[in-house]
Amino acid sequence: MTPMIKVNNLHKKFGDVEVLKGIDFEVNKGDVIAVIGSSGSGKSTLLRCLIDLETADVGDIVIEGQYLMKNGTYGAPAEVRKIIGKMGMVFQHFNLFPHLNVRDNLELAPKMVKKSKKMQLLKRVEEQLKEVGLADKIDCMPSTLSGGEKQRVAIARALMMDPDILLFDEPTSALDPELTGEVLNVIQKLANNKMTMMVVTHEMAFARKVANKVLFMSDGVILEEGLPEKIFENPQNNRTKEFLCNYMQD
Repeated sequence: MTPMIKVNNLHKKFGDVEVLKGIDFEVNKGDVIAVIGSSGSGKSTLLRCLIDLETADVGDIVIEGQYLMKNGTYGAPAEVRKIIGKMGMVFQHFNLFPHLNVRDNLELAPKMVKKSKKMQLLKRVEEQLKEVGLADKIDCMPSTLSGGEKQRVAIARALMMDPDILLFDEPTSALDPELTGEVLNVIQKLANNKMTMMVVTHEMAFARKVANKVLFMSDGVILEEGLPEKIFENPQNNRTKEFLCNYMQD
């Protein structure tokens, strides 16, 4: 089976600082990969490289059998856009357009990229908002929504493009604890529906419950990976043990 994502020897520098130092991993169809680790370990940079929001320096990135980057070289811009179009990303701070209502936020990308028709779009918007429990918010402006509602709209917006893979960059870290659960419930529902996902998260209970594989990153490398029960109950690396111990104490 061709992996949905295959990364080999990925390196990324910002100036003289090497943030990714040789990353290797695979994501298979239906996987939910939780990426955990301390702040500054390279987790968000890794996701951003996968969807071409950051340009990696060295290595291979293969999405559903197509090279986004091979031996450190990217393909033609049109080919890159086609490949990253297979993925959607949900950001920490929602990134909704504040001057557009919820419906217009969801319609914008498929209208521009896929040239979808008006009635088709409205039906899709209604379906996606229903999926995330916000059917009654279709005409609301982002400023009237709670943080949890904004993030659920952001998830619905990503789903409007029918991605094969969803990337989540700390989707609950900007939320109050009482709002975190409603977003995690939506991600859990997507996992139950076999959506392929990579989730950078500090929610250890969520990672343990929902993910079928965990990557622990530290200082730009993947130090340990495996089943959640293996990582959380019997970590092999001392840094993994220390990280998890600190989270258990919080």
